[in-house]
Amino acid sequence: MMNRQTTAFWILCLVAWHPTGICYADDGVFSEVVRPVFQQSCVKCHGRDGKVKGKVDLLKIGGTADLVSDLERLETIIDVIDEHEMPPEKEPELKPGVRDQLVLELRKLLHAGASAEKKFAPTPIRRMNRFQYNNAVVDLLKLKVVVFPLPEKMMRDRSGYFRPETGKMPDQLVVSSRQLGKSALIEPRLAGVGPFPQDLRAEHGFDNRGDHLTLSPMLMEAFFKLSRRIVQSSNFDKRTVGIWQEFFVPPGKKEELESEVRERLRVFLGRAFRRPVDEGLLESYVEHVMGQLKSGKEFPGVMKEVVSAVLASPQFLYLYDKSSGGGEAALLDGYELASRLSFFLWGSIPDEKLLELASSGKLVEPEVLAGEVRRMLLDRKLKRFCDSFPAQWLQLERIISSLPDETIYRDFYYAPPNYRTSMDMMMEPLLLFETVLIENRSILEFIDSDYTYRTPRLRKWHGEPTKERLGGPVTLNFKRQPVSDKRHGGVITNAAVMTMTSGPDETKPITRGAWIAGVIFNDPPEPPPADVPPLEQQKEGTENLTMRERFAAHRERADCAGCHAQLDPLGFAFENFDPVGRWREKYENGRQVDASGTLFRKHRFSNVVEFKQALIEEKDRFTRGFAEHLLSFALGREITPADSPALDKLVAQTILDGYRIRTLIEGVVQSAPFVSRSSGISEKTSSSGESKPAITEKQ
Repeated sequence: MMNRQTTAFWILCLVAWHPTGICYADDGVFSEVVRPVFQQSCVKCHGRDGKVKGKVDLLKIGGTADLVSDLERLETIIDVIDEHEMPPEKEPELKPGVRDQLVLELRKLLHAGASAEKKFAPTPIRRMNRFQYNNAVVDLLKLKVVVFPLPEKMMRDRSGYFRPETGKMPDQLVVSSRQLGKSALIEPRLAGVGPFPQDLRAEHGFDNRGDHLTLSPMLMEAFFKLSRRIVQSSNFDKRTVGIWQEFFVPPGKKEELESEVRERLRVFLGRAFRRPVDEGLLESYVEHVMGQLKSGKEFPGVMKEVVSAVLASPQFLYLYDKSSGGGEAALLDGYELASRLSFFLWGSIPDEKLLELASSGKLVEPEVLAGEVRRMLLDRKLKRFCDSFPAQWLQLERIISSLPDETIYRDFYYAPPNYRTSMDMMMEPLLLFETVLIENRSILEFIDSDYTYRTPRLRKWHGEPTKERLGGPVTLNFKRQPVSDKRHGGVITNAAVMTMTSGPDETKPITRGAWIAGVIFNDPPEPPPADVPPLEQQKEGTENLTMRERFAAHRERADCAGCHAQLDPLGFAFENFDPVGRWREKYENGRQVDASGTLFRKHRFSNVVEFKQALIEEKDRFTRGFAEHLLSFALGREITPADSPALDKLVAQTILDGYRIRTLIEGVVQSAPFVSRSSGISEKTSSSGESKPAITEKQ
């Protein structure tokens, strides 16, 4: 097994290999390395005698040019070979040296093909989601309250523990949890202002994706109404609005009224629109204000009208980059970079420092950009990143709808009407994420950590001794504690994950395996065939079967065998955890639980502790998957093969620095996909195939 320096060295060598073009005439690598493997181990199922599994005909690939003509296909070929999915289990295995060389050469071709295209997938023009809108309004107006309650915030700080500038998480802290989509404690907010509908998100994506954040005429009208309610709120005044004195209070000298209005609007619109305002647009706002004042309206009321108009304007609502032109990627300008960076880490508009650096042209300098990332990671607004990315990455919203059988798991429900132990459960991985981020620890602690945060209720749930009062349902008292039992620690064996990937009265190994594949490796499985029935409930004659034995029929189907070969080892590894995340050695029928398996057909394990160790053996693969999640979140789009060279570089840098999370985040911000604008403002393709701007609402 290569150490991390050796692994990183080979990845960096691969990244540094930057051919200016691909010499298709010289197919020596293809004929000497690629074709022999394809002919010996692949074309039997992928091309020979008309047999084309997975719609991949390798006989049609005659050389390098054919390989790089479809980068998505090439990336798929690399993945299935690298992950030991191909050749299939019943076929002869590739020798390790042959597999490694083949993957290396194919990756070189992928990098060469991506470099030759010189463009990235476009980031779709999109509106802010409601989480970003709330943050942006708060920052623009320097509000001392939130605009509206946000159910998607799963955890709220009640003890002031989140202080990234200290570089340390406290040993004890108090949080409150959301319950069934509602706020556990009402936060101070603008009176009479409610949120617009929650934003949709892809099953394996984030809620800042451009393909979901569209703007219909109906939603546009909703934003107009929302912006009016904000400024008309009964507590929208000097007590709650931080810019009240500098923006809403009339100037002292009447003879300087127009020039003062112009300057106030120049600053305000520049912050709202994230770049210097066009002079023509500025003058139209000035003329409106002066006209309203001359008609006898009060200054604060007129400026409220301005704020209302701005908060519903496309320049405020939309996030987009200008076209690069020429069909190739180009570097973002300073203002675009400031906006992309601030919405990534703070979920909001850039602050004055970012805009100042954008204006001076310094933000695009790598050293300055790195310094700003470090500054932002020490700011308490980083809590917004923690409120959005980890819960979505881990798919923790699924725990809200998990309903274990009340007759079997009565202690799961501990207070009427809807209080469940799951509220404690879902905080544990979120606090682990915040600890790794604030203390700049290794991302491998998401797989296995020697500490965790638990409430007295969680300690009792896992059979740990506790003399503390369990506490009520409103606020939760967490303590940091060491993890001596290696079955626990990290996020993957967390009780929330085990519960939300189970049914009401039994586990779902395939669901658990799919979660690992999608969340840990960013390799979610394809949906099952439409004609595959779900696993039947136990019926007469099957009471003594184990879960593996009940799944036997599914595995025997030819169209199911591939996915089961991938998912079964991942899911059955957790079979010792029951449907609510507690340990068991046997099923209710007395049969012993079998959690053994083989990861990627090379790491054998007999229990979940050994499985976690197998995942650690594949730590570079996990790092790549986590980097893909992070880059996708940062860009608001899916990852494509064109991003592969940048991702390989990110992984290498992270490995060399001990897998520290801030190294990865800084690398994302410095990566070519992040600092580049795509070829053309993204357009959304309708179901009819026509290309049109993304202004249709699917909610």
